[in-house]
Amino acid sequence: MFGRLIEKLKASPKRIVFTEGTDPRILEASARLLSGTFLTPILVGDPNEVQAAAEKAGFNIRGAEIINPATYDKMEEMVSVMVELRRGKMTGEECRKLLQKGNYFGTMLVKMGVADCLLGGATYSTADTVRPALQLIKTKPGNKIVSSCFILVRPGSSGGNESLAMGDCAINIDPTEDELVEIGLECAKCAQSFGIEPKVAYLSYSTQGSGKGESVDKMRNACEKAKAAAPDLDIDGEMQFDAAVSPTVGQLKFPGSKVAGYANTFIFPNINAGNIGYKIAQRLGHFDAYGPILLGLNAPINDLSRGCNALEVYSMAIITASLA
Repeated sequence: MFGRLIEKLKASPKRIVFTEGTDPRILEASARLLSGTFLTPILVGDPNEVQAAAEKAGFNIRGAEIINPATYDKMEEMVSVMVELRRGKMTGEECRKLLQKGNYFGTMLVKMGVADCLLGGATYSTADTVRPALQLIKTKPGNKIVSSCFILVRPGSSGGNESLAMGDCAINIDPTEDELVEIGLECAKCAQSFGIEPKVAYLSYSTQGSGKGESVDKMRNACEKAKAAAPDLDIDGEMQFDAAVSPTVGQLKFPGSKVAGYANTFIFPNINAGNIGYKIAQRLGHFDAYGPILLGLNAPINDLSRGCNALEVYSMAIITASLA
């Protein structure tokens, strides 16, 4: 998967903002990216501190751009744009104060076209990545929410890789029917970006009405709305996980479905199920999990786990840039 994404970026190189420029994991990943020619890191921080941190850790970051919010020569223009984006909710001074923080400053670099995308969160929460993205980058036309997708990859039994998409496992706690429609359609687009031809299963403890209740109705109704909104996609549900992945069980429980037994894009009813589900696949199914990939924004903004390592930063940087 990554070979294909790197070739795509070589054809159209991108610039990515890292909001925590002195973090050793960010510096290691940046050094590795700089050894290629497809992605230029922009590190937020004081140049002296960033260079000192890189030298101490033994990483060559020559070629990276380092931008210090405290001395940025276009800060007044950035403040003016942010005031307009916040539409009277913040004064110039309030915006200027927030722009001294890496997450807000980095997001505005993307907004103003200095960078193509952003990766942050190595030292702060998902909310601190999503909040400035929602306030400044905003959702795409037609989208009402930000959601997320994990791409899971493991070696296939007959060569190549087996790849799956799962959502929403990180952002929306208990999505409504309409939000589940948006999540399903965005996850399908995300899957396509990574070479997965999506077969989308809306998951439940029920298959085609075998169970009853509000939660079953929610998934069934969301599935029907998603099918109506994207008739060109293979979408089905509600269905149990075994019906989604086992051809024998799927065609027994859901005869005639193009998805049952062959699903590769899974839509969970809530964040509890989604988060548990992808981690079971990761830990017991031995999939590598990449994400959360944030969906629905006007530009690629992604979040790192605070427990990430440099390889995960490198991988997520390539994923994020490939969506630009």
